[in-house]
Amino acid sequence: FLLTSSPAFDALTLELWGTMLFGGTLVIPDEIDILDGDRMRQMVQRHGVTTMWLTAPLFNQLCDQDPAIFAGLGHLMVGGSALSVRHVAKVHQACPSLRITNGYGPTENTTFSTTHEIQAEDLQGSNIPIGRPIAHASAYVVDTGLQPLPAGAVGELLVGGEGVADGYHDRPELTAERFVADPFSEEPGARMYRTGDLGRWREDGAIEYLGRNDFQVKIRGLRIELGEIEARLAELPAVR
Repeated sequence: FLLTSSPAFDALTLELWGTMLFGGTLVIPDEIDILDGDRMRQMVQRHGVTTMWLTAPLFNQLCDQDPAIFAGLGHLMVGGSALSVRHVAKVHQACPSLRITNGYGPTENTTFSTTHEIQAEDLQGSNIPIGRPIAHASAYVVDTGLQPLPAGAVGELLVGGEGVADGYHDRPELTAERFVADPFSEEPGARMYRTGDLGRWREDGAIEYLGRNDFQVKIRGLRIELGEIEARLAELPAVR
């Protein structure tokens, strides 16, 4: 498993413990290696890497350099933000036997909540589904009253299960707003996380990601709350 995550990123738990606890070998590159297509291709070949996880922006960057980087892999997991159909199709064409999985999951429900193994027919549409909940996880698409919506209806995506965090450190108000009781679970005290993401169920039982219900954006996989920036700017004496 080639480790590409920062120690501050929740995906490290997948790369580190997912590899070590199952007797795998963890390949740890330098940061300069991760951003360079030639270096990455050499590392995959030299160490016999079979599995890799990449954020969508990093995947796109490496794909643009050389989609054959991934030729030696058996399984590539990509996610963190909406996938580019064009980039996935480019890698699929260069590496037709490669399994590519779209992994969705906010940090608050470490690490994945849903996954979808990408098929050739997924590359015919405008976006790639984020799939179905993994084991011991749950996902719901709900209206503003937190009532479940039928297939095709757009609503907020909520996730639950064993991966849900306790809350935000020293942020009780935000914790109460985002982590709510899970009325669909039979587990006493179960909670679910309000992701702020929009989605809908497809007829085949997979979830389609459709953006945000607020002004949060992602830059290179990092969450940016524009409201926080706005509030700080408004504190400046020169800003009216």
